[in-house]
Amino acid sequence: MGNSDSKLHFRKAVIQLTTKTQPVEASEDVFWDQFWTEVNLTAQDIFALVPAAEIRAVREESPSNLATLCYKAVERLVLNADSGCVCERDRQTVLSCIRLLTRILPYIFEDPDWRGFFWSTVPKAGKTVVREISKFDDESTRPLAESLLTAISDLLFCPDFTVESHSRTSADGPSDIQSIDSCELIWEAGVGFAQTPPLNHTHDSNRAELLKLLLTCFSEEMYQSPSDTHTLNPWVSFFCSRENRHALPLFTSLLNVVCAYDPVGYGIPYNHLMFSDQRGMLAELALQTLIVSLEQELVDNSNTNTTLSTNTDTCENLFVNYLSRIHREEDFHFILRGIGRLLNNPLLQTYLPHSCKKIQFHQELLVLFWKLCSVPPCKFLFYVLKSSDVLDVLVPILFYLNDARTNQSRVGLVHICVFILLLLSGERNFGVRLNKPYSVRVPMDISVFAGTHADLLIVVFHKIITSGHPRLQPLYDCLLTIIVNVSPYLKSLSMVAANKLLHLLEVFSSLWFLFCSPVNHHLVFFLLEVFNNIIQYQFDGNFNLVYGIIRKRNLFHQLANMPTDVSSIQKALQRKSRSNSTHNAVFMETNNPCNTACSEGPYKTAPVQTGTLNASLKAMPRIDKLTETSQVSEDGMTLLLQQSDSTHGQSDHSSETRVRDPQPTSGEDEKVQHRLMTLTFNLQYFILVLSWKSKLPLQTIMRLLQVLVPQVEKICIDKGLTDESEILKFLQHGTLVGLLPVPHPILIRKYQANEGTALWFRTYMWGIIYLRNEDPPVWYDTDVKLFEIQRI
Repeated sequence: MGNSDSKLHFRKAVIQLTTKTQPVEASEDVFWDQFWTEVNLTAQDIFALVPAAEIRAVREESPSNLATLCYKAVERLVLNADSGCVCERDRQTVLSCIRLLTRILPYIFEDPDWRGFFWSTVPKAGKTVVREISKFDDESTRPLAESLLTAISDLLFCPDFTVESHSRTSADGPSDIQSIDSCELIWEAGVGFAQTPPLNHTHDSNRAELLKLLLTCFSEEMYQSPSDTHTLNPWVSFFCSRENRHALPLFTSLLNVVCAYDPVGYGIPYNHLMFSDQRGMLAELALQTLIVSLEQELVDNSNTNTTLSTNTDTCENLFVNYLSRIHREEDFHFILRGIGRLLNNPLLQTYLPHSCKKIQFHQELLVLFWKLCSVPPCKFLFYVLKSSDVLDVLVPILFYLNDARTNQSRVGLVHICVFILLLLSGERNFGVRLNKPYSVRVPMDISVFAGTHADLLIVVFHKIITSGHPRLQPLYDCLLTIIVNVSPYLKSLSMVAANKLLHLLEVFSSLWFLFCSPVNHHLVFFLLEVFNNIIQYQFDGNFNLVYGIIRKRNLFHQLANMPTDVSSIQKALQRKSRSNSTHNAVFMETNNPCNTACSEGPYKTAPVQTGTLNASLKAMPRIDKLTETSQVSEDGMTLLLQQSDSTHGQSDHSSETRVRDPQPTSGEDEKVQHRLMTLTFNLQYFILVLSWKSKLPLQTIMRLLQVLVPQVEKICIDKGLTDESEILKFLQHGTLVGLLPVPHPILIRKYQANEGTALWFRTYMWGIIYLRNEDPPVWYDTDVKLFEIQRI
């Protein structure tokens, strides 16, 4: 049948389905076979020939026919999975059923009345029940979803369809298909599998089609409001349970395909333009399937979905279990090397423009890296921090942060990068690794410096704060917390990085900024803690920072003598309305010595394109909800502190939440009430400022200034110095041993899992998957509820 004839006959079948007012019996195979038998259409063809409006019309006007169509398509998949797709006709039938279900399922999920359809023992829609299920035999007692997921799993290891056939003969029967050991048919060498199967583009294409259907099944979660997502996703729960006999080989196949993928290959220029890359498409879908399957560990298992089969084994996510049991160093090396290679791929620079393929699934890779590091007992995280290999992940993360900082549609990318760095910074080894010199330059529009990876981190963070999108302001405390965590281990900051930190203090300590929000003073506390950690624990090598502190000593004196009278506070608050409309004006670096026009190359961040689709994100929890504070002892052990002990002098949160901007009221006494509220508001601010000003940790810095400033001034006068290099040389060989206060304990704020970030990650992950699957557009223009699709 020609392709045009196939399209015509398929379209006629769709029209018949949409125009029939009476239910079509499930036994009428001649009618139903039109949708998959002798149909040779691509996924794009089926999406075009089955319009969304017609699917919704059938769902509303002929629900029994839509239910029967789903049932018959699943039945056909089950039959062919059992028989092993022995001929080309069966394989084409399977692909047609896969594509049709991928098209239909989102429109079933978007209707709350159909939510339990696939998890009912007898398929049903509303009051209509399809009773023709005798052909399922023993399958008839199972929910349709379980039959579908089992069939997909079997087909992912079907010889000659998705894997190579091993000594298979024509005499093999259906029973032999069920006895296949899929652990011998893992798709790629790597974790738990040493053999490298031959590359087969047809098999990769068929696997990709099945994974796209699997993702579509999992996506029922997208059509539930965020308040409902604390329940288990029954599709993921069953697929990752002991009910799925292929769970282990599926997990290793997905992980190995992702980590073994090399988009550059042998490095032949423009090879991606001359040849189709089926393995790249498979790697992306495998990655998306893997991160969704690993999502269950963030869900409260006390709330299970009652529609799921009553089997206790389904409550255990085997994918999470297998991940937690990986322990061999060669496996960790394979995973880290693969993720590092892919994350660094967009950073590649070549003499021939666009000669190397650049991957687009770096956001999914970051989600996977997050899960690998955060799944208990975190053995992968400890391996990552054992050596400087962690820097192969750090550099691309900082590149993505800098590149996305001004783009509103990439705010989620900035968040996930910051979350990862917050997680890493909670470990001492991460701070130690940052001292390695930064020599490999990547294309970023940042100040040129000669220093370490710690300098790179500080310079990029400064760039985000001073020239990032206003929507990134909630991340400021996270960015500074990361610097605080690593600061006790930073041996030698460059002059550029030191000046960046001091510029941030200059901005955040301005009166109008301190008083315009009841929590802004936290940023000053964080920066002071950074300076104190470096002075107390890494003074010897940080002469650049000490010199900067001496030059900017007026900042610290102004903080110590900051006015707290009501009139000063009121004047600062009066500037609030003007500052809100000019968010970045405060961060202008005019006349700032650390500002330089030089950058590492002719690189500019990509501007957001008009009309770009963007998925909304949930609000991020505050830093005190994101972290728990630990104290580092002399032997390197950490002791968890109570939250009240870890506020380092910051004001009580209860008092912060009580302070609100005065809102005018209506009525006769509007002016009187407004004046009263303003007076109360100012009084609360006065009390609040007094409460935290007295706790500013300035003692160490003031002692440093008290000792060193006279010495530096004397040298300058005695020797007539005008060159700062001589002063730096003096500071480099100076010491403050015995002159500083007793060193304070090192406090590390480690990330702690919580419901807020779990919901944020789930929303972000599904938003990426929604936007990335655009050919064909699986979920486009459907009524998703987990997030909103916005056009920027």
